[in-house]
Amino acid sequence: MTEPTPDQPDRPGGTDPAEVTGAPGRPQGPGPIGGDISSIVYGLGTRFRLPALTARHDSTNVMGLFALVNGVISIAIMSAAAVVTGQALIFPSLGPTAFLLFYTPTVPAASPRNTICGHAIGAAAGYLALVVFGLTNAPPALATEVTWPRVGAAALSLGLTSGLMVWFRVPHPPAGATTLIVSLGIFTQPVQLLVLMLAVILLVFQGYVINHLAGIDYPVWAPARPPSQST
Repeated sequence: MTEPTPDQPDRPGGTDPAEVTGAPGRPQGPGPIGGDISSIVYGLGTRFRLPALTARHDSTNVMGLFALVNGVISIAIMSAAAVVTGQALIFPSLGPTAFLLFYTPTVPAASPRNTICGHAIGAAAGYLALVVFGLTNAPPALATEVTWPRVGAAALSLGLTSGLMVWFRVPHPPAGATTLIVSLGIFTQPVQLLVLMLAVILLVFQGYVINHLAGIDYPVWAPARPPSQST
């Protein structure tokens, strides 16, 4: 009996699904346009037994179509929930968060911890800035005009968000848009901020399900620590 070699690993169930379909193995590292979209497309093709999709996982046309369809579905679900519940479950900074969750799901900034904590910091910093500058009952800046207090609130909110995300080690770039949504007066009530956070959590859940269906090692909470940082 011959021993399995590194090129022919011992697979208890038979051969690799990629060998059966004639498709290449799961891509390693960034895809042809960076990020993990090609790996996600490959994983979904394998999961749902779609050899044509698996074989073309690194095609720019296929990856672009996946990004289009996934973006439509992700935000459409949030929008439909907003219509049904009558709550503001859709807001601009969900867009870049959704792209981050499905384009580079394994980077620390896309982890559930960074995503949820980042947006929470942004919302809290934005509201604090409204309180400091006496703008909690003021109309939105985009509907009236930008005043000097509004300039101060926007600057303070973004500065606090940036600093706090670094200090707490939870950077999530789209949170910078969230804090401006609040400090510019689009969301000003605490209940609106709670709904905002609920929307973020729902989007993270979508990201978790889709990435795990594709076989992507998306974390449950905190990002995996690099080996050089493990103790």
